[in-house]
Amino acid sequence: MKNFVFYNPTKISFGRGMVQETGNQAAAHLGARVLIVFGRQSARKTGLHSLVSQKLAQAGVETEEMWGVAPNPSIESAREGARICRDKGITGVLAVGGGSVIDCAKAIAAATWHDGDPWELFEKKIKPPNVLPIGCVLTLAATGSEANGNSVMSNPATEQKLAWFHPDAYPVFSILDPELTFTLPPEQTAYGAVDILSHVYEQFFHDLEETHIQDGLAITLMRSVISSAPVALAQPDDYHARASLMWASTLALNGLIGAGAVGDWTCHMLEHELSAKHGLAHGAGLAVVFPSWIRHVAMRKEKRFRLFLERVWDVPTDGVSSQELGPLAFDTVARFYQDKLGIGVTMREYGVESPRIRDMVESMLVYKTKETLGGLTSEEITLIFEKAA
Repeated sequence: MKNFVFYNPTKISFGRGMVQETGNQAAAHLGARVLIVFGRQSARKTGLHSLVSQKLAQAGVETEEMWGVAPNPSIESAREGARICRDKGITGVLAVGGGSVIDCAKAIAAATWHDGDPWELFEKKIKPPNVLPIGCVLTLAATGSEANGNSVMSNPATEQKLAWFHPDAYPVFSILDPELTFTLPPEQTAYGAVDILSHVYEQFFHDLEETHIQDGLAITLMRSVISSAPVALAQPDDYHARASLMWASTLALNGLIGAGAVGDWTCHMLEHELSAKHGLAHGAGLAVVFPSWIRHVAMRKEKRFRLFLERVWDVPTDGVSSQELGPLAFDTVARFYQDKLGIGVTMREYGVESPRIRDMVESMLVYKTKETLGGLTSEEITLIFEKAA
């Protein structure tokens, strides 16, 4: 186990009806004038917009609204939000939505204090001197953005999708009410489950020994998602399944399971290129990339993959050769995505007939090296993309 510093200042309010606390939390932590950031129109359709607005008004919080944050959020939204914050004297930002909305809210909160273009935060990894306080009302179990200081934004003009971190970009509070996820479309629930699993995969497939605590936490989270996601798809209002997915989402990326056992996050870098160049939803891109990566690297991480198959999927590996391990792990994960979640595992299944593999590989290597990509060469990255096509 490596040395680590664990830090997570986000206050989590979890459970049925917790959305009712939004006004009180915002008044206590976000100041007198709040920018509410929404996605497209689902918050209006479900009545969440009216409820949140009412609670904020009752708490004496003045609000401005910004709508239209898309999946793979564009830096244009951050530019617009930062302009509103400066023009209107905003004191805090409230994200009402899933990971895309939360990531955009973080970028807005930081860009308000940055003199240059918001994209510089991501491209140059700039950390401005301050960040507006951020609150969240989570509506999708997926990214874990509700309890970390990370943000991922896309720049359509340059076809880039980059991550950024700031220690002050942790939400000061996050409302996690599983009932808000009852109305999600099936594909969003499925993609969210893949995202949660992928966050755990990235931290589980390390090369360290004696990480029993981290391994146990990761295995429990993966098994919980594997059992809960099909239930949530079959019975969208099953509270227990939705609650398990929502808490797993938070725990998967709040810094806990990676403390002392940090992974290399190769597959997220692969996926960022896929969605930046071809517009796939993040969860869909991960469903494509991870099985192909698994098949390619299983032999070099044999001990980890035997543990993965046996403890996570209940698949015995006695008598399975090193050469057979990758195909077995690939089949196990791919079948779950296809049969239990109802989603594809190839680019073609998402309409990508002619993937720009060379462009994706070259773009990855601008920001990453072989050492930060799990030892993979450009030829190996190309092969992973080709096998995922």
